[in-house]
Amino acid sequence: MAADELPLAGKVALVAGATRGAGRGVARALGEAGALVYCTGRSAVGHPKGMDRPETIDETAALIEAAGGRAVAVRVDHTRDEEVAALAERVRREAGRLDVLVDSIWGADPMVDWSKRFWEIDLAGLGAYLDQTLVSHVITNRRLAPLMVEAGRGLIVEMIDGHFDGYRGHILYDLVKAALARLAYGMAMELVRTDVTALALSPGFLRSEAVLGHFGVTEDNWRDAIAKDPYFAESESPALVGRAVVALASDPDVKRKAGLTWFASDLAREYGFTDVDGRMPDFPRMFDARVAAAAEAPSPDTESRYLMWARYSQIHRDPARRNLSVALAKALDLGGVGPGLAPAGARA
Repeated sequence: MAADELPLAGKVALVAGATRGAGRGVARALGEAGALVYCTGRSAVGHPKGMDRPETIDETAALIEAAGGRAVAVRVDHTRDEEVAALAERVRREAGRLDVLVDSIWGADPMVDWSKRFWEIDLAGLGAYLDQTLVSHVITNRRLAPLMVEAGRGLIVEMIDGHFDGYRGHILYDLVKAALARLAYGMAMELVRTDVTALALSPGFLRSEAVLGHFGVTEDNWRDAIAKDPYFAESESPALVGRAVVALASDPDVKRKAGLTWFASDLAREYGFTDVDGRMPDFPRMFDARVAAAAEAPSPDTESRYLMWARYSQIHRDPARRNLSVALAKALDLGGVGPGLAPAGARA
């Protein structure tokens, strides 16, 4: 594609948390679309890596440049206000503008013990967890949004997990991911009289480096893992959510999406882009179909009941999925709980 055909040519983007996973996918897609991309995070050459993973922001920048794009790797601890303030001044000084800000900071997997319920969690690390996963986003938006507001243009994307209003399986994980969606909404409300748009975006079943490693496959042979987990058939590469950000940043009417939470594969169908293999994955439809079939079974096994509960937790507050929620509640015998958990009529 010629330089003058690149949709984001001349634009400047910053991806906070560009080391791996969705953040790296977004950074690469923005670079491929012609933007100058600042790749930030703590995992850099010569510094300790996060989450026991080898990836670095330097590698992300190198991948962008190898594909013909432009990128700058800047090591930043986004929990430290002074470092983020210095980053903002550097972008202002070097690039003179900021058009796209993507908050994909996470790095907290080792800090969540999924086996513990809220009355069992270890509170010793709570402050550090919230600093890493939530406060870092507030700091990043506070310091970098002024470049957009002053210029009267821009897009802020909060990367979250799940476009549903239900529960994500762990009290601290759910608390932060829901808070990030609310952060996008709140920023959109305060940006309403500007031409800066804030929204939240979620990938689906993401083939991150860690997930590929877990299944013992690579992006080239990822389909081999479907035999281990049939849900993997509707997984997606990090490029899909990256292309979703590019589509949003290229949309002159993106402001109509302000404050809401969007799902990458839904945007693929709306804007007409695909994953790297030409697919438009639809993990929610697959999940819904499988748990609906499990709910009709006379004696669902333990795994089926777990999956039904997981899906019910996610969708039970979604009016569009009320029929499925009622079916799952019946199968799980949830009719005796409060109306916020079991839809009306669950025990017909």
